[in-house]
Amino acid sequence: MKKQAISTKKAPAAVGPYSQAIKAGGFLFVSGQIPINPETGELVTGDIKVQTHQVLKNVKAILEEAGLTMDDVVKATVFISDMDQFAAVNEVYAKYFGDVPPARACVEVARIPKDVGVEVEVIAIC
Repeated sequence: MKKQAISTKKAPAAVGPYSQAIKAGGFLFVSGQIPINPETGELVTGDIKVQTHQVLKNVKAILEEAGLTMDDVVKATVFISDMDQFAAVNEVYAKYFGDVPPARACVEVARIPKDVGVEVEVIAIC
């Protein structure tokens, strides 16, 4: 099975030895996205809702580069730094997925890169 790297300037560049996404075996595996504005390279600050919107815009841009949409996502993992923010993250998250949202896990973690409040990774079917 071959794998193909997917990359777009409409999402933040990888800041380490990883790809924005990998297409393999009929799936697209999107690396965890944090709230970085791809145009400026700067962190999007503000409340957790603002951060979550930017994260999901980044995910959407990567999916689009692969010819996919948010409706193609079958699994999402949400990492948040404070479970008390779950309802706010969930409110924004729900706006990005259709009538059949993907399977999902949401976990509180001690720390997310750059000390942001939320990170999301997804798996989509091609």
